[in-house]
Amino acid sequence: MKKRVITISREFGSGGHSIGKAVAERLGISFYDQELLDKIAAETGFSKEFIEEAAEYSTAKNSLLFNLVMNRSLHGRTEPSPADTIYFAQAKIIKNLSERESCVIVGRCGDYILRDNNDCLHIFIYSDTDDRAKRILERYGENEKPIQKRIADKDTRRKIYYSHYTDRPWGIPQYYDLCLNSGALGEEVSVNIITNVFKG
Repeated sequence: MKKRVITISREFGSGGHSIGKAVAERLGISFYDQELLDKIAAETGFSKEFIEEAAEYSTAKNSLLFNLVMNRSLHGRTEPSPADTIYFAQAKIIKNLSERESCVIVGRCGDYILRDNNDCLHIFIYSDTDDRAKRILERYGENEKPIQKRIADKDTRRKIYYSHYTDRPWGIPQYYDLCLNSGALGEEVSVNIITNVFKG
């Protein structure tokens, strides 16, 4: 079956966002990354900042914020937590987008949400730590946290969020159609490979 949708999962600093955007531009199809936050915010009524924090702080297992956004049974509550509400909304939005148009979707468990769609191409972008550190510093600059710590924390947050909602480990090659080392290949070659595979 001809592919219509590309999902991109990526390690922090691997260039997954810029690769996905370039692929979408090359193919002339829509691109969704931060754009998904606007749609999720409209669907749930939560601010974009809260939506990002719901995932960012999901690793702080002992924190009050973690309990507020992730715990389904806090004080005997049976309704979905805010984090669950956000996930259900993003799943609905991603499914609707995949049915409506050809597009590139970055992150947000898109590969899992569309796992049963035969017209999807699922990509995982990774790179070595030194290459990722260089890219992060070029894009975001320095802050008070050492670069290696920033990489480890961000990847851990993604792993925990992903496994929480998918019940499967993050970044396992068997779950993807294509895994690319952006550091070894370079972004341009990575874009060319994805584009060619998508076109079939």
